[in-house]
Amino acid sequence: MNSAPTTRGAAPFLEGSPFGQPHDIKQPGLLAELSELTRLHSEGSASYARMIASVFGSNPRYDRLEDLPWLPVQLFKRLELKSVPDEQIVRTLVSSGTTGAAPSRVFLDKETARAQTTALARIVGHFIGPHRLPMVIVDDNSLVTNRVQFNARGAATLGFSNMGRDHFYALDARLEPKWGELEDYLRKHAGHPLMLFGFTFLVWQFAQQAQAAGVALRFPAGSILIHGGGWKKLQDRQVSNDTFKAGLRDTFGLERVHNYYGMVEQVGSIFFECEAGWLHTPAYADVIVRDRMTLEPLACGQEGLIQVLSLLPRSYPGHSLLTEDLGTIAGEDDCSCGRKGKRFAVAGRLPQAELRGCSDTRAMPAS
Repeated sequence: MNSAPTTRGAAPFLEGSPFGQPHDIKQPGLLAELSELTRLHSEGSASYARMIASVFGSNPRYDRLEDLPWLPVQLFKRLELKSVPDEQIVRTLVSSGTTGAAPSRVFLDKETARAQTTALARIVGHFIGPHRLPMVIVDDNSLVTNRVQFNARGAATLGFSNMGRDHFYALDARLEPKWGELEDYLRKHAGHPLMLFGFTFLVWQFAQQAQAAGVALRFPAGSILIHGGGWKKLQDRQVSNDTFKAGLRDTFGLERVHNYYGMVEQVGSIFFECEAGWLHTPAYADVIVRDRMTLEPLACGQEGLIQVLSLLPRSYPGHSLLTEDLGTIAGEDDCSCGRKGKRFAVAGRLPQAELRGCSDTRAMPAS
């Protein structure tokens, strides 16, 4: 049985603007909090403690964010990693995963679930404003019927649905558009900006279906589309972010289209795309880019593996994860949009052959 780490209950790091902290303020605070989380998870999870000690040593002092130990995100597909007793788990998240591959499983207690909900609300609210908008979800409603266990799409849909009101699911159970009902919904909210949300590939498919069917729908001025996940299928079809935005503008008249980068292993710590096209790190999360073979941290402008850091995971050791995604940090506190924090871009997934080679560089013990 895991012993529960002692936490402070409240989450003071969630107060204030998510994009208002410059480097000199943000970095020391993140380092202190993440160092403490590493200690707490080591106390709460014997498996995590053994893995960290085996690979990174048992030194509890970290002088910079780059020194913090991390777990390969793939471990959540192999192990059930928890830092709290089973009876405290209130929700289990399951990754969508590739067909045939084992999904990741992430276990949330009330504190972690509450922090993730609050963080997501603050990030999204920063972009859409303080008022909840009528919301069109480009999916079917079966995703959120089970409130105990969710896949990645369901977890994201439930989280973002809290930001809207009068929800309308635009697809039926076969993922076919409900054009007539959508037209009725648009008439009901004529002249009022809407919020749209969906899985990236489904949103693109939705636009393609509208074009094929000759459907001419226009969303009200000021409406905003938020989408994430599912980029691989579009990249395989050579659909870039610019092409995606142009397609949504031409098909539905949507001018405000924002991508986000996130994963089920760190729900809530999303990296939102700004008006200038960069993904941004909020006050309670950060990214590091590492060389794909040596795993040494890289400077701005160099492409490598993305490591994601987050203060939100308290019930499982997901606060410092090395992903399978390639990206580049473009700068910090210098974006033309005015938001503080690192700005970065994601290039795609590491090829499978390179992923195996990278895993061999610094393998984690299974237990």
